[in-house]
Amino acid sequence: MFEMFQLPFMVQAFAAALITGALLSYLGVHVVGRGIVFVDLALGQISSLGVAFAAFIGTGLTSIPLVFTLAGALLMSFINIRDKRLKQEAIIGILYAFASALTVLFISKTPHGDSDIQEVLFGNILSVNWSQISTLGIVFGIIALLQLVFFKKFFALTKSFELGENHLIGIFNFWNFLFYISIGLAIVFAVKINGVIPVFSFLIIPAVSAILLTKNNLVVFAIAFLVSILASFFGLNFSFHYDFPAGSSIVAILGGIFILASIYKLIHLAVSKKTVEV
Repeated sequence: MFEMFQLPFMVQAFAAALITGALLSYLGVHVVGRGIVFVDLALGQISSLGVAFAAFIGTGLTSIPLVFTLAGALLMSFINIRDKRLKQEAIIGILYAFASALTVLFISKTPHGDSDIQEVLFGNILSVNWSQISTLGIVFGIIALLQLVFFKKFFALTKSFELGENHLIGIFNFWNFLFYISIGLAIVFAVKINGVIPVFSFLIIPAVSAILLTKNNLVVFAIAFLVSILASFFGLNFSFHYDFPAGSSIVAILGGIFILASIYKLIHLAVSKKTVEV
């Protein structure tokens, strides 16, 4: 089971997956609580659009995706739907579709269009090096510290979304803006290594799985973190032993954990209902 750690590139991939999963699983609890699940896909795709545009013009492979993502995060922080017929997810979904279309248009003009699209979607975590991991660790460490220091502020804001009181935050809220910037920065660095789909999965699946397993808010964060660790380890193991793509393997394991959590929830509800009837 631990044979993969004999290979340096697998150790590096596991380190990158751990760092990515740890922060994104935490942020994901807030994302799911706020009901803005599409925000990760949208920001991830906007980041990929920045990469595709930089490749198209031949410059700015690091700066342009960062500018695109932060601009997208700023734009989304201002979204405050007052019309009850519309949901925030609908607007974010439109941004995702628009960014996806533009990304494909730009990538189609590169020499290796199909392979580039595949890498944008699922990344290439097995090719990550320690320099990239160090950069990822520093950026994610700063974001994690920010979230820890102002945990009560961010948590209170997420709670207001859960209670349907988000309309009270006004057109601009500093903590809401800071939260979106945190997600934007995390995504722009994570997508470069992991790809859009694994990043989305790390953000959403651990959080949803944890929510299915417990109602305790602090335990939700702990379980989400544990799920990301297990998925990273077993996903890379699956990739190593059966020669499957690493990104897809991690996502598949995350999906399997979600299914197990869903089955547990259904059984728990059935047993609780039967107990009440007796």
